[in-house]
Amino acid sequence: MKITVQSIRFNADKKLLDFIQKKTDKLDQYYDRIISGEVYLKLENVEDVANKITEIKLMLPGNQLFAKEQCKTFEEATDLAVECLRKQIEKHKQKKAIVAETAKKAVLLTTGEEY
Repeated sequence: MKITVQSIRFNADKKLLDFIQKKTDKLDQYYDRIISGEVYLKLENVEDVANKITEIKLMLPGNQLFAKEQCKTFEEATDLAVECLRKQIEKHKQKKAIVAETAKKAVLLTTGEEY
């Protein structure tokens, strides 16, 4: 899967970029039809310690998934966002399986009625 990382208001170091790539590559284990992903790293101007935001958008065939997390570190925010996306992928796969099963039953019913 191709991942594009954009850091807003700062320059991300190679170690952080490698970490993000490694974490997002694990999503391929759950769904192999992911087309691409976009990661946005933002620094907020607030006094709060948790001022680092990670946004991840995944492109799937006919759909897109999105997760946004705010934490003390980009690594922690990335972990939480990837976990959120993993859950969304599982739900997406379940919905696709239900739709496929319903379509299969509909085809069987229509072909059974003709005979």
